[in-house]
Amino acid sequence: MPPVHVKFLFDFGSPNAYLCHKVIPAIEARTGAVFEYVPILLGGLFKLSNNRSPGEAFAGIPNKQAYDRMEITRFVARHGLSKYRFNPHFPVNTLKIMRGACAAQKFGCLPAYVDVVYAAMWEDGRNMDDLPTLTATLDAGGLDSQAILALSQDPEVKATLLANTQSAHDHGAFGSPSFLIGRELWFGKDRLGDVEEAILAGAAS
Repeated sequence: MPPVHVKFLFDFGSPNAYLCHKVIPAIEARTGAVFEYVPILLGGLFKLSNNRSPGEAFAGIPNKQAYDRMEITRFVARHGLSKYRFNPHFPVNTLKIMRGACAAQKFGCLPAYVDVVYAAMWEDGRNMDDLPTLTATLDAGGLDSQAILALSQDPEVKATLLANTQSAHDHGAFGSPSFLIGRELWFGKDRLGDVEEAILAGAAS
């Protein structure tokens, strides 16, 4: 049987997507599934789905904001993610780094790019919308920043990010992290257990 294929719809701007990224390898190891990282633009998906960021949607509900922070604290403790730090520049405009992800995908270095950018965003607290910071971060991570950033401006790469975002919406997504197995959708880090159950069910069928 081929491994179960899971699409992970991600944007670097979501701390919950970062947390999912950190636990996905353990799920792959337990289940044999393959997670495909699909770069999307979260702001664009919000517009398509008439959604808003949690910070905006729940700005007037302090108890909800406090609970969301507590959920992150619990998740971090449960999975031993001690490197996690909330980014002081949040919210960060992720257009550059998401186009960069599509460019890195074309170069065949998306996994390394994802690791470097996620660490910069949610461990080191860097402002990855700042071009000098982005360039220095990629170079320090062993990536060719000039080549990636140049390709990120290619019309085909820009169109890829737009197409990924439109496809996410067409499959019912309204935020990140989202997961697709076939056409079945799950949203949020708190649904990872359900995703794993679906993987195991699919592998057994």
